[in-house]
Amino acid sequence: MPHSSGIGRHFSEMSIDQLFFKKGRSVTSSPIFLFLFFFIFFFFLAFISSFRFYSSLFSIENSPNETIVISQKQHPIKRIEYPLSCTNTSSNQTQSCPTNYYPNSFHPGPHDPPVCPDYFRQIYEDLKPWKVTGIDRDMVERAKRTAHFRLVIVKGKAYVVKYKKSIQTRDLFTIWGLLQLLRQYPGKLPDLDLMFDCDDLPVVQSKDHLHFWQPRPPPLFRYCGDRWTMDIVFPDWSFWGWAEINIKPWDSILKEIKDGNNRTKWMDREPYAYWKGNPFVARPRQDLLTCNVSDKHDWNARLYIQDWIKEGNEGFRQSNLANQCTHRYKIYIEGYAWSVSEKYILACDSVTLMVKPRFYDFFTRSLQPVQHYWPINDQDKCKSIYFAVDWGEKHKQKAQAIAKAAGEFTQEELKMEYVYDYMFHLLNEYAKLLRYKPEIPEGAVEMCSETMACPAEGREREFMMESLVKSPSNRSPCTLPPPYKPKVLEAFYRGKMNAIQQVEQWEKEYWKNINKSSVVGS
Repeated sequence: MPHSSGIGRHFSEMSIDQLFFKKGRSVTSSPIFLFLFFFIFFFFLAFISSFRFYSSLFSIENSPNETIVISQKQHPIKRIEYPLSCTNTSSNQTQSCPTNYYPNSFHPGPHDPPVCPDYFRQIYEDLKPWKVTGIDRDMVERAKRTAHFRLVIVKGKAYVVKYKKSIQTRDLFTIWGLLQLLRQYPGKLPDLDLMFDCDDLPVVQSKDHLHFWQPRPPPLFRYCGDRWTMDIVFPDWSFWGWAEINIKPWDSILKEIKDGNNRTKWMDREPYAYWKGNPFVARPRQDLLTCNVSDKHDWNARLYIQDWIKEGNEGFRQSNLANQCTHRYKIYIEGYAWSVSEKYILACDSVTLMVKPRFYDFFTRSLQPVQHYWPINDQDKCKSIYFAVDWGEKHKQKAQAIAKAAGEFTQEELKMEYVYDYMFHLLNEYAKLLRYKPEIPEGAVEMCSETMACPAEGREREFMMESLVKSPSNRSPCTLPPPYKPKVLEAFYRGKMNAIQQVEQWEKEYWKNINKSSVVGS
């Protein structure tokens, strides 16, 4: 407890004789005086106790870097917070990284970390092309061809070389996310050197690196992959916010979507399949629009075009994702490649109708059809959507269970601390493959949260401040499960394929019976 002021200390250290008696006088002869003595004595005791309490309270409330966390056993735990350390900059002065401000070592609490979600096991699969040979400097340099930036970590500090500008602020918020990882687990990441491509389509073609006479594949990080490429998938920039279209950081929006789900329960929602987005980025999305309700057809779909320019001019009033969980079914369809919309749709507690995807991101490979989503035939979308909704309306409990499983997955297995854990384990396993000592490259600039957020303005700064990791994690990263055994992985993918084929068979029989009924009734 902090020391009290000089006045309080002075009174507390005086003896009773010094406080109340004058030398040579007797008090036993006066009952009134005795009453007054005890009254004043207890008054001063109450004063001193009260003074010390409020002095302690004041000192805690005015300490911006300390948070007192009370555990279930009521043992106070001090957790130091480190807000940004922005210096006053002028036009000819740039923000620098503070020294000896944020901890450079990590000291977790006493509790054992949880086991990582199952999708973490895909880390081994993504790094398998380099398991035997390792990664040399030449391989990394060859990945520069399409990379937007190079990230090097040396002794816990990040250095970045930028090669070209990405679409919007993808590169900015990806780098920001990596810097927050360093704050989440200070001093835990090993030295490493990587290239990052912020575009949509994976580019490291497997066919160019299959045989021993072909060059080893360059390790290139990006947001998605497919079965024909070797790009290493990494969490996308929108986990820390998408400033251009006002989508908040994942931690915030996940809470808002959960609140939205609680406002509108599944049974109270519209019994249709909902989609809202930009159809002009890809042909499959344009085809999807033909499934919209019209005078001639009702395919159980309600589809809306999102005009982002108009939304921006109107302050994004009609694009709040938390307010779009109003239908029992929501459609996910890829755009130019994979789409960041997938995680928001899965979080909605609606049945996700997933039009057969080509691409995957870091977490979707663990999702199971009919358990987490309903597969939609990409070659006959309208009929497939109609059947999915009709099946769900006839099997409401099963449909609701699918919706709930996807919502629980995003809330529990895709929460932000697991996103950081995935990043940590992926980069840690990647660093183990390096066959050279990473060095700060020529032209690299040291990056930290201060150099990015302090000079930022508008929504970029707002989202950075909102997603800032203010203190190291109080637990170690989750425990990485072992890699899949080949037979287990084969059985896993075979199970997914069997579930999809089962749905296709149900759908085929459904339309066959409808066609028979139409012929009989004609």
